[in-house]
Amino acid sequence: MKCNWCIKKLSEIAHINPKESIGKGIMAKKVPMDKLQPFCRDIPEFILEEYKGGAKFRNGDTIMARITPCLENGKISKVSILDDDEVGFGSTEYIVFRAIEGVSDADFLYYLICSPLVRNPAIKSMVGSSDRQRVQTDVVVNLDIELPNIKEQRKIGSILRALDDKIALNNAINNNLEQQAQAIFKEWFIDNPENNKWSTGTFSELINSTLNGDWGKETPTGNNIEKVYCIRGADIPEVKAGNKGKMPTRYILPKNFVTKQLTAGDIVVEISGGSPTQSTGRCTAITQSLLDRYDSGMVCTNFCKAIKPKEGYSLFIYYYWQYLYSKGVFFSYENGTTGIKNLDFSGFIETETILIPPADQVIAFDNYCKSIFNQVFANGKQNEHLAVLRDTLLPKLMSGELDVPDTDL
Repeated sequence: MKCNWCIKKLSEIAHINPKESIGKGIMAKKVPMDKLQPFCRDIPEFILEEYKGGAKFRNGDTIMARITPCLENGKISKVSILDDDEVGFGSTEYIVFRAIEGVSDADFLYYLICSPLVRNPAIKSMVGSSDRQRVQTDVVVNLDIELPNIKEQRKIGSILRALDDKIALNNAINNNLEQQAQAIFKEWFIDNPENNKWSTGTFSELINSTLNGDWGKETPTGNNIEKVYCIRGADIPEVKAGNKGKMPTRYILPKNFVTKQLTAGDIVVEISGGSPTQSTGRCTAITQSLLDRYDSGMVCTNFCKAIKPKEGYSLFIYYYWQYLYSKGVFFSYENGTTGIKNLDFSGFIETETILIPPADQVIAFDNYCKSIFNQVFANGKQNEHLAVLRDTLLPKLMSGELDVPDTDL
Protein backbone atom coordinates (compact mmCIF):
# COMPACT_ATOMS: atom_id res chain seq x y z
CA MET A 1 0.00 0.00 0.00
CA LYS A 2 1.20 3.53 -0.69
CA CYS A 3 0.93 4.42 2.99
CA ASN A 4 4.15 2.44 3.43
CA TRP A 5 6.05 4.44 0.81
CA CYS A 6 8.74 6.94 1.86
CA ILE A 7 10.18 10.05 0.22
CA LYS A 8 13.85 9.96 -0.82
CA LYS A 9 16.08 11.99 -3.06
CA LEU A 10 16.92 10.25 -6.31
CA SER A 11 20.57 10.34 -5.21
CA GLU A 12 19.57 8.19 -2.21
CA ILE A 13 17.91 5.64 -4.49
CA ALA A 14 20.61 5.31 -7.16
CA HIS A 15 24.32 5.75 -7.71
CA ILE A 16 24.41 8.44 -10.39
CA ASN A 17 27.31 8.31 -12.83
CA PRO A 18 29.10 5.68 -10.70
CA LYS A 19 32.87 5.59 -11.01
CA GLU A 20 34.27 2.90 -13.29
CA SER A 21 37.59 2.44 -15.02
CA ILE A 22 38.60 1.55 -18.58
CA GLY A 23 42.24 2.02 -19.52
CA LYS A 24 42.99 4.53 -22.25
CA GLY A 25 43.49 2.74 -25.54
CA ILE A 26 41.66 -0.41 -24.38
CA MET A 27 39.19 -1.88 -26.87
CA ALA A 28 35.74 -2.02 -25.24
CA LYS A 29 32.07 -2.24 -26.13
CA LYS A 30 30.65 1.16 -26.98
CA VAL A 31 26.99 2.17 -27.22
CA PRO A 32 26.76 5.36 -29.32
CA MET A 33 23.65 7.51 -28.96
CA ASP A 34 22.32 6.43 -32.35
CA LYS A 35 22.17 2.79 -31.20
CA LEU A 36 19.51 3.58 -28.57
CA GLN A 37 15.97 3.09 -29.87
CA PRO A 38 13.12 5.40 -28.74
CA PHE A 39 11.14 4.01 -25.80
CA CYS A 40 12.98 0.69 -25.99
CA ARG A 41 14.51 -1.01 -22.94
CA ASP A 42 17.03 -3.15 -24.79
CA ILE A 43 20.13 -1.95 -26.65
CA PRO A 44 20.00 -3.66 -30.07
CA GLU A 45 23.69 -3.40 -30.92
CA PHE A 46 27.07 -2.02 -29.93
CA ILE A 47 30.44 -1.42 -31.55
CA LEU A 48 33.97 -2.28 -30.42
CA GLU A 49 36.12 0.81 -30.15
CA GLU A 50 39.23 2.07 -28.45
CA TYR A 51 38.29 3.86 -25.24
CA LYS A 52 39.09 7.57 -25.31
CA GLY A 53 36.41 8.83 -22.95
CA GLY A 54 32.68 8.80 -22.31
CA ALA A 55 30.12 7.55 -19.79
CA LYS A 56 30.96 4.11 -18.34
CA PHE A 57 28.48 1.47 -17.21
CA ARG A 58 27.84 -2.18 -16.34
CA ASN A 59 25.00 -4.62 -16.97
CA GLY A 60 21.90 -3.61 -15.03
CA ASP A 61 22.66 0.11 -15.20
CA THR A 62 20.19 2.51 -16.80
CA ILE A 63 21.53 5.03 -19.32
CA MET A 64 19.52 8.16 -20.10
CA ALA A 65 20.23 10.67 -22.86
CA ARG A 66 20.69 14.12 -21.34
CA ILE A 67 20.62 16.13 -24.56
CA THR A 68 17.80 17.39 -26.75
CA PRO A 69 16.01 15.94 -28.70
CA CYS A 70 17.25 12.47 -27.67
CA LEU A 71 15.67 12.54 -24.20
CA GLU A 72 12.36 13.87 -25.52
CA ASN A 73 12.44 11.03 -28.07
CA GLY A 74 12.65 8.44 -25.30
CA LYS A 75 16.30 7.34 -25.49
CA ILE A 76 16.57 5.53 -22.15
CA SER A 77 17.83 1.95 -21.98
CA LYS A 78 18.83 -0.73 -19.49
CA VAL A 79 22.27 -2.19 -20.19
CA SER A 80 22.37 -5.93 -20.87
CA ILE A 81 24.94 -6.30 -23.67
CA LEU A 82 28.00 -6.79 -21.42
CA ASP A 83 29.58 -9.85 -19.84
CA ASP A 84 29.83 -10.33 -16.08
CA ASP A 85 32.20 -7.76 -14.55
CA GLU A 86 32.65 -6.10 -17.97
CA VAL A 87 32.60 -2.31 -18.24
CA GLY A 88 31.28 -0.65 -21.38
CA PHE A 89 31.13 2.97 -22.42
CA GLY A 90 29.12 5.35 -24.55
CA SER A 91 28.31 8.93 -25.31
CA THR A 92 29.36 11.70 -22.96
CA GLU A 93 25.71 12.76 -23.24
CA TYR A 94 24.49 9.89 -21.03
CA ILE A 95 23.55 10.00 -17.37
CA VAL A 96 24.12 6.59 -15.76
CA PHE A 97 21.94 5.27 -12.92
CA ARG A 98 22.80 2.19 -10.85
CA ALA A 99 20.55 0.56 -8.25
CA ILE A 100 21.75 0.58 -4.64
CA GLU A 101 21.67 -2.90 -3.13
CA GLY A 102 18.90 -3.28 -0.55
CA VAL A 103 17.49 0.16 -1.42
CA SER A 104 16.42 -0.05 -5.05
CA ASP A 105 15.70 -2.74 -7.62
CA ALA A 106 17.43 -2.40 -11.04
CA ASP A 107 14.23 -3.05 -13.03
CA PHE A 108 12.19 -0.67 -10.88
CA LEU A 109 14.90 1.99 -11.24
CA TYR A 110 14.88 1.71 -15.03
CA TYR A 111 11.11 2.21 -15.21
CA LEU A 112 11.30 5.02 -12.65
CA ILE A 113 13.77 6.89 -14.89
CA CYS A 114 11.43 6.30 -17.86
CA SER A 115 8.40 7.54 -15.94
CA PRO A 116 7.13 11.14 -15.94
CA LEU A 117 8.33 11.40 -12.32
CA VAL A 118 11.93 11.68 -13.53
CA ARG A 119 11.78 12.22 -17.28
CA ASN A 120 9.52 15.29 -17.25
CA PRO A 121 11.51 17.28 -14.64
CA ALA A 122 14.72 16.31 -16.45
CA ILE A 123 13.37 17.71 -19.72
CA LYS A 124 12.16 20.90 -18.01
CA SER A 125 15.61 21.42 -16.47
CA MET A 126 17.38 21.59 -19.84
CA VAL A 127 19.50 24.65 -20.50
CA GLY A 128 21.69 25.81 -23.39
CA SER A 129 21.18 26.82 -26.99
CA SER A 130 17.97 25.63 -28.61
CA ASP A 131 19.56 22.75 -30.52
CA ARG A 132 22.05 21.63 -27.82
CA GLN A 133 20.14 21.83 -24.57
CA ARG A 134 21.24 19.51 -21.77
CA VAL A 135 19.69 18.21 -18.56
CA GLN A 136 20.96 19.80 -15.36
CA THR A 137 22.21 16.75 -13.49
CA ASP A 138 21.95 18.46 -10.08
CA VAL A 139 18.20 18.94 -10.65
CA VAL A 140 17.77 15.21 -11.35
CA VAL A 141 19.93 14.22 -8.38
CA ASN A 142 17.76 16.22 -6.00
CA LEU A 143 14.35 15.06 -7.22
CA ASP A 144 12.04 13.90 -4.43
CA ILE A 145 10.76 10.39 -5.15
CA GLU A 146 8.03 8.48 -3.34
CA LEU A 147 9.58 5.04 -2.97
CA PRO A 148 7.92 1.70 -2.09
CA ASN A 149 9.83 -0.92 -0.13
CA ILE A 150 12.22 -3.18 -2.02
CA LYS A 151 9.74 -6.08 -2.15
CA GLU A 152 7.07 -3.93 -3.80
CA GLN A 153 9.68 -2.41 -6.13
CA ARG A 154 10.51 -5.91 -7.37
CA LYS A 155 6.83 -6.66 -7.98
CA ILE A 156 6.36 -3.44 -9.94
CA GLY A 157 9.55 -4.05 -11.89
CA SER A 158 8.56 -7.63 -12.71
CA ILE A 159 5.15 -6.59 -14.10
CA LEU A 160 6.66 -4.05 -16.47
CA ARG A 161 9.64 -6.28 -17.28
CA ALA A 162 7.31 -9.09 -18.39
CA LEU A 163 5.83 -6.79 -21.05
CA ASP A 164 9.24 -5.69 -22.31
CA ASP A 165 10.46 -9.31 -22.26
CA LYS A 166 7.60 -10.29 -24.59
CA ILE A 167 8.41 -7.35 -26.86
CA ALA A 168 12.06 -8.46 -26.92
CA LEU A 169 11.03 -12.04 -27.74
CA ASN A 170 8.85 -10.88 -30.63
CA ASN A 171 11.70 -8.75 -31.94
CA ALA A 172 14.06 -11.73 -31.75
CA ILE A 173 11.55 -13.90 -33.62
CA ASN A 174 11.15 -11.22 -36.29
CA ASN A 175 14.91 -10.88 -36.69
CA ASN A 176 15.16 -14.65 -37.09
CA LEU A 177 12.38 -14.71 -39.68
CA GLU A 178 14.04 -11.90 -41.64
CA GLN A 179 17.35 -13.76 -41.53
CA GLN A 180 15.64 -16.94 -42.76
CA ALA A 181 14.12 -15.12 -45.73
CA GLN A 182 17.41 -13.41 -46.53
CA ALA A 183 19.26 -16.76 -46.29
CA ILE A 184 16.76 -18.41 -48.65
CA PHE A 185 17.10 -15.51 -51.08
CA LYS A 186 20.89 -15.80 -51.00
CA GLU A 187 20.79 -19.59 -51.48
CA TRP A 188 18.32 -19.45 -54.38
CA PHE A 189 19.49 -16.37 -56.22
CA ILE A 190 23.08 -15.54 -55.23
CA ASP A 191 24.98 -18.72 -54.31
CA ASN A 192 23.47 -21.22 -56.77
CA PRO A 193 22.29 -19.46 -59.91
CA GLU A 194 21.41 -21.65 -62.88
CA ASN A 195 23.19 -19.37 -65.29
CA ASN A 196 22.04 -21.23 -68.39
CA LYS A 197 18.45 -20.31 -67.55
CA TRP A 198 19.10 -16.84 -66.14
CA SER A 199 19.57 -13.54 -67.88
CA THR A 200 21.74 -10.54 -67.06
CA GLY A 201 19.86 -7.29 -66.61
CA THR A 202 19.03 -4.36 -64.31
CA PHE A 203 16.34 -3.54 -61.77
CA SER A 204 14.69 -1.22 -64.29
CA GLU A 205 13.55 -4.32 -66.23
CA LEU A 206 11.61 -5.55 -63.16
CA ILE A 207 9.90 -2.25 -62.35
CA ASN A 208 6.70 -0.91 -63.88
CA SER A 209 7.13 2.62 -62.57
CA THR A 210 8.49 4.77 -59.74
CA LEU A 211 6.75 7.33 -57.59
CA ASN A 212 8.21 10.45 -56.02
CA GLY A 213 7.35 11.11 -52.38
CA ASP A 214 5.27 14.06 -51.23
CA TRP A 215 3.71 14.87 -47.87
CA GLY A 216 1.64 17.83 -48.96
CA LYS A 217 3.36 21.20 -48.96
CA GLU A 218 0.14 23.16 -49.28
CA THR A 219 -1.47 24.62 -46.17
CA PRO A 220 -4.58 22.48 -45.55
CA THR A 221 -7.85 24.40 -45.55
CA GLY A 222 -11.52 23.55 -45.97
CA ASN A 223 -13.25 20.19 -45.62
CA ASN A 224 -11.72 18.31 -48.55
CA ILE A 225 -8.58 17.38 -46.59
CA GLU A 226 -7.64 13.79 -45.78
CA LYS A 227 -5.39 12.43 -43.06
CA VAL A 228 -2.75 10.08 -44.38
CA TYR A 229 0.25 8.33 -42.85
CA CYS A 230 3.57 9.37 -44.25
CA ILE A 231 6.66 7.14 -44.19
CA ARG A 232 9.94 8.96 -43.60
CA GLY A 233 13.38 7.44 -44.06
CA ALA A 234 13.73 7.20 -40.29
CA ASP A 235 10.56 5.08 -40.16
CA ILE A 236 11.85 2.44 -42.57
CA PRO A 237 13.60 0.18 -39.97
CA GLU A 238 10.43 0.19 -37.86
CA VAL A 239 8.07 -0.51 -40.73
CA LYS A 240 10.40 -3.27 -41.90
CA ALA A 241 10.00 -4.89 -38.49
CA GLY A 242 6.23 -4.92 -38.88
CA ASN A 243 5.50 -1.87 -36.74
CA LYS A 244 3.96 1.39 -37.83
CA GLY A 245 7.19 3.09 -36.80
CA LYS A 246 5.66 6.17 -35.16
CA MET A 247 4.76 7.51 -38.59
CA PRO A 248 3.45 11.05 -38.19
CA THR A 249 -0.05 11.83 -39.37
CA ARG A 250 0.17 14.39 -42.15
CA TYR A 251 -2.46 16.30 -44.06
CA ILE A 252 -2.34 16.19 -47.80
CA LEU A 253 -4.67 17.49 -50.49
CA PRO A 254 -6.70 14.71 -52.17
CA LYS A 255 -5.48 15.78 -55.63
CA ASN A 256 -1.92 14.91 -54.53
CA PHE A 257 -2.98 11.84 -52.63
CA VAL A 258 -4.54 10.19 -55.68
CA THR A 259 -1.21 10.22 -57.52
CA LYS A 260 1.06 9.63 -54.51
CA GLN A 261 -0.83 6.85 -52.72
CA LEU A 262 1.15 3.70 -51.86
CA THR A 263 -0.32 0.31 -52.75
CA ALA A 264 0.47 -3.27 -51.73
CA GLY A 265 3.68 -4.52 -53.32
CA ASP A 266 5.33 -1.10 -53.47
CA ILE A 267 8.82 -0.73 -52.06
CA VAL A 268 9.76 2.53 -50.33
CA VAL A 269 13.43 3.50 -50.65
CA GLU A 270 15.29 6.22 -48.77
CA ILE A 271 17.06 8.40 -51.34
CA SER A 272 18.42 11.17 -49.08
CA GLY A 273 20.23 10.50 -45.84
CA GLY A 274 23.12 11.24 -43.55
CA SER A 275 26.82 10.49 -43.88
CA PRO A 276 29.14 8.73 -43.05
CA THR A 277 26.58 6.15 -41.84
CA GLN A 278 24.78 5.06 -44.99
CA SER A 279 21.02 5.39 -44.83
CA THR A 280 20.40 5.92 -48.55
CA GLY A 281 19.21 2.68 -50.06
CA ARG A 282 17.31 1.48 -46.98
CA CYS A 283 13.97 0.10 -48.02
CA THR A 284 10.75 -1.44 -46.78
CA ALA A 285 8.01 -3.44 -48.52
CA ILE A 286 4.44 -2.16 -48.33
CA THR A 287 2.14 -5.09 -47.59
CA GLN A 288 -1.63 -5.28 -47.60
CA SER A 289 -1.54 -5.99 -43.86
CA LEU A 290 0.17 -2.65 -43.32
CA LEU A 291 -2.27 -0.78 -45.56
CA ASP A 292 -5.28 -2.36 -43.85
CA ARG A 293 -4.33 -0.54 -40.67
CA TYR A 294 -4.52 2.86 -42.32
CA ASP A 295 -7.82 3.20 -44.12
CA SER A 296 -6.96 6.84 -44.83
CA GLY A 297 -3.99 5.69 -46.90
CA MET A 298 -0.20 6.04 -46.93
CA VAL A 299 2.36 8.13 -48.78
CA CYS A 300 6.13 8.61 -48.41
CA THR A 301 8.08 11.83 -47.96
CA ASN A 302 10.02 13.60 -50.68
CA PHE A 303 13.19 12.13 -49.13
CA CYS A 304 12.01 8.72 -50.32
CA LYS A 305 10.88 7.15 -53.56
CA ALA A 306 8.46 4.29 -54.15
CA ILE A 307 9.11 1.45 -56.59
CA LYS A 308 6.17 -0.26 -58.25
CA PRO A 309 7.52 -3.71 -59.26
CA LYS A 310 6.11 -5.99 -61.91
CA GLU A 311 3.62 -8.60 -60.69
CA GLY A 312 5.28 -11.17 -58.42
CA TYR A 313 8.65 -9.40 -58.24
CA SER A 314 8.07 -7.26 -55.12
CA LEU A 315 9.78 -9.39 -52.48
CA PHE A 316 12.50 -10.55 -54.89
CA ILE A 317 13.46 -6.89 -55.43
CA TYR A 318 13.08 -6.14 -51.71
CA TYR A 319 15.47 -8.90 -50.60
CA TYR A 320 17.88 -8.26 -53.47
CA TRP A 321 17.96 -4.61 -52.42
CA GLN A 322 18.56 -5.65 -48.80
CA TYR A 323 21.40 -7.95 -49.88
CA LEU A 324 23.11 -5.18 -51.86
CA TYR A 325 22.61 -2.75 -48.96
CA SER A 326 24.41 -5.19 -46.62
CA LYS A 327 27.31 -5.22 -49.09
CA GLY A 328 27.61 -1.41 -49.08
CA VAL A 329 26.83 -1.19 -52.80
CA PHE A 330 24.84 2.05 -52.45
CA PHE A 331 27.88 4.03 -51.30
CA SER A 332 29.10 4.09 -54.90
CA TYR A 333 25.80 5.62 -56.03
CA GLU A 334 25.75 8.47 -53.49
CA ASN A 335 26.35 12.11 -54.24
CA GLY A 336 25.78 15.35 -52.38
CA THR A 337 27.28 17.40 -49.56
CA THR A 338 29.44 16.10 -46.72
CA GLY A 339 26.55 15.92 -44.26
CA ILE A 340 23.71 14.93 -46.60
CA LYS A 341 24.04 12.27 -49.28
CA ASN A 342 21.59 11.64 -52.12
CA LEU A 343 21.13 8.36 -53.93
CA ASP A 344 21.53 8.36 -57.71
CA PHE A 345 18.37 6.30 -57.92
CA SER A 346 18.00 6.27 -61.70
CA GLY A 347 21.68 5.46 -62.14
CA PHE A 348 21.39 2.55 -59.76
CA ILE A 349 18.31 0.86 -61.21
CA GLU A 350 19.50 1.39 -64.79
CA THR A 351 23.17 0.40 -64.48
CA GLU A 352 23.63 -2.00 -61.52
CA THR A 353 23.99 -5.40 -63.16
CA ILE A 354 21.99 -8.26 -61.65
CA LEU A 355 21.13 -11.85 -62.57
CA ILE A 356 17.43 -12.31 -63.30
CA PRO A 357 16.00 -15.82 -62.74
CA PRO A 358 12.97 -17.28 -64.52
CA ALA A 359 9.62 -15.80 -63.50
CA ASP A 360 8.33 -19.03 -61.92
CA GLN A 361 11.25 -19.10 -59.43
CA VAL A 362 10.71 -15.47 -58.50
CA ILE A 363 6.98 -15.95 -57.96
CA ALA A 364 7.59 -19.08 -55.83
CA PHE A 365 9.94 -17.03 -53.63
CA ASP A 366 7.43 -14.18 -53.41
CA ASN A 367 4.67 -16.54 -52.26
CA TYR A 368 6.94 -18.16 -49.67
CA CYS A 369 8.01 -14.84 -48.18
CA LYS A 370 4.47 -13.52 -47.86
CA SER A 371 3.87 -15.94 -44.97
CA ILE A 372 7.04 -14.66 -43.28
CA PHE A 373 5.93 -11.07 -43.73
CA ASN A 374 2.51 -11.84 -42.27
CA GLN A 375 4.09 -13.34 -39.13
CA VAL A 376 6.55 -10.46 -38.78
CA PHE A 377 3.72 -7.97 -39.07
CA ALA A 378 1.54 -9.83 -36.53
CA ASN A 379 4.39 -9.80 -34.01
CA GLY A 380 5.01 -6.12 -34.63
CA LYS A 381 1.33 -5.33 -34.15
CA GLN A 382 1.31 -7.25 -30.86
CA ASN A 383 4.36 -5.29 -29.74
CA GLU A 384 2.48 -2.04 -30.28
CA HIS A 385 -0.34 -3.25 -28.01
CA LEU A 386 2.17 -4.40 -25.38
CA ALA A 387 3.96 -1.05 -25.49
CA VAL A 388 0.65 0.82 -25.04
CA LEU A 389 -0.20 -1.37 -22.04
CA ARG A 390 3.26 -0.86 -20.54
CA ASP A 391 3.14 2.90 -21.03
CA THR A 392 -0.35 3.04 -19.50
CA LEU A 393 0.64 1.04 -16.43
CA LEU A 394 4.01 2.74 -15.92
CA PRO A 395 2.95 6.10 -14.42
CA LYS A 396 0.15 4.49 -12.41
CA LEU A 397 2.43 1.90 -10.82
CA MET A 398 5.22 4.40 -10.17
CA SER A 399 2.89 6.91 -8.51
CA GLY A 400 1.08 4.30 -6.41
CA GLU A 401 -2.22 5.07 -8.14
CA LEU A 402 -2.42 1.39 -9.07
CA ASP A 403 -1.84 -1.07 -6.25
CA VAL A 404 0.39 -4.01 -7.24
CA PRO A 405 -1.84 -6.79 -5.82
CA ASP A 406 -4.73 -5.38 -7.90
CA THR A 407 -2.74 -5.49 -11.13
CA ASP A 408 -3.87 -8.29 -13.42
CA LEU A 409 -2.25 -8.78 -16.83
